[in-house]
Amino acid sequence: MSELNAAARAALTAGHVAHLATINADGSPQVSVVWVGLDGDEIVSGHLDDRLKLRNARRDPRVVLSVENGVVNEWGLAEYLVVRGTARVTEGGAAPLLQQLAHVYLGPDTVFPPGSDHPPGYILRITPTKISGIGPWT
Repeated sequence: MSELNAAARAALTAGHVAHLATINADGSPQVSVVWVGLDGDEIVSGHLDDRLKLRNARRDPRVVLSVENGVVNEWGLAEYLVVRGTARVTEGGAAPLLQQLAHVYLGPDTVFPPGSDHPPGYILRITPTKISGIGPWT
C-alpha cells in the first residue's frame, strides 16, 4: 500500500519545487531543489547529468524530500509535506521526464530541455517510507 494519500499526491504534482536532502560521503547533508512528479507510487525527478545528489543516493539511498503546497492553514501556517524514503537511480529517460515536468512547472507550451541532442540522463526514484509535515497527509 502506498504511503501517499490523495492530498500528498496533489502536493507532489502541483508544480511546487521540492527540496531533496541526501547524505554526503562524510555524513553531512546535501540539499538540492528539484522538480518532482509521480510514477505510480514512486516520486520521480529527472537529471541530465550525474550530479552529487545521484551519487549520494546510489551510495546511501536514504533521502528526505520536502515541498510546500501553497496553502496556509487556519492557524496561519504554511502547509508542507515531508517524505522520507528510499531512493534508486535508473539510467535513461531524463529528457522525456523533464519535458513532462516542464509542462507542470513552466507551462503547457514549454519545450524543455532546449535542443534535441540530450544525453540519456538519469531518473531518481523515491519510494516513500514515512510521511509527515503540516497538512492533510498526516
